[in-house]
Amino acid sequence: MSKFIIDDSFWELFPESKIGVVLIKNMDNTKNIEELKSMLSVANEEAKKFITNETFSENHVVKVYREAYQKFKTKKGARCSIEALLKRVEKESYVTNINPMVDIYNIASLKYGLPAGAEDVDTFVGDLKLTITSGNDEFYLINEDENSPTLEGELCYKDECGAVCRCFNWRDGKRTMIKDETKNVFCVMELIDLSMEDNLYNALNLIKDLTIKYLGSSSEIFVLDINNKELKIS
Repeated sequence: MSKFIIDDSFWELFPESKIGVVLIKNMDNTKNIEELKSMLSVANEEAKKFITNETFSENHVVKVYREAYQKFKTKKGARCSIEALLKRVEKESYVTNINPMVDIYNIASLKYGLPAGAEDVDTFVGDLKLTITSGNDEFYLINEDENSPTLEGELCYKDECGAVCRCFNWRDGKRTMIKDETKNVFCVMELIDLSMEDNLYNALNLIKDLTIKYLGSSSEIFVLDINNKELKIS
């Protein structure tokens, strides 16, 4: 049995935040699903509603997560995943198809303006934790063969083998990435600004519904907060 545990070091920084999780089981990620590709194109257009200020850094969603990233140690230039997606939308270098599961959480992220990520549950070693790390957690970025260990004071998702995803949802690791053969998924969204709480629940429900409809999974939603800090994931 493994758990997802949000360490007190996280809550000390973000006591009012909520972490949304969709546990997705027994999915088929091998399909070529044209409907999802179409939905992703629409979501790219919808995301323009989050880019209303000509100064990109002053857009509300971008500003919220940049301020959050000031509270822990990061590599220079680290930016939240939703900022990276919105930057592509701003430049009209739109987010495109990767695989069905990744497409689904990118659709939800773009549509609702929240960062999202997903990991292959079957690759976890022990419990998964969201915590401020002491540093030197092993981490191999997708498509890279060189270890890029975490920094002291960095916020990351990690298990007993090393980092899983660094700086909230900034960079996913190669070891736990979603692949065609992935069956069981831990999908996570991070809410810092409570004014977007409805967006969080709408996004989680969208991920749940799309994974059930298109990937044939069983999917369940959980929302963790300072009074509910852990979740059984397998």
